[in-house]
Amino acid sequence: MRTTIDIESGLLKRLRTEAHRRGLPFKTLLSIVIRRGLEQAPVALPPYECPTFSMGTPAAGVNFDKALGVSSALDDEEVAREMSLRK
Repeated sequence: MRTTIDIESGLLKRLRTEAHRRGLPFKTLLSIVIRRGLEQAPVALPPYECPTFSMGTPAAGVNFDKALGVSSALDDEEVAREMSLRK
């Protein structure tokens, strides 16, 4: 089956060199390497943890559950301010 993949240039060079050294077609060596990698026992990775940080106390009267609305209102205020300066 034909597919397209991106391989880092250094890794590609190593694969081509190894295929040449063994006298194998590149795609044969690539299949061997992928098969070996898939047959190995999976590496247990630690669970990913995303750090959180306190953003302080919200400003009075601002509901951050509606962040897009707040952003839109702030943009509207800025546009109105800029337009008033052009008079």
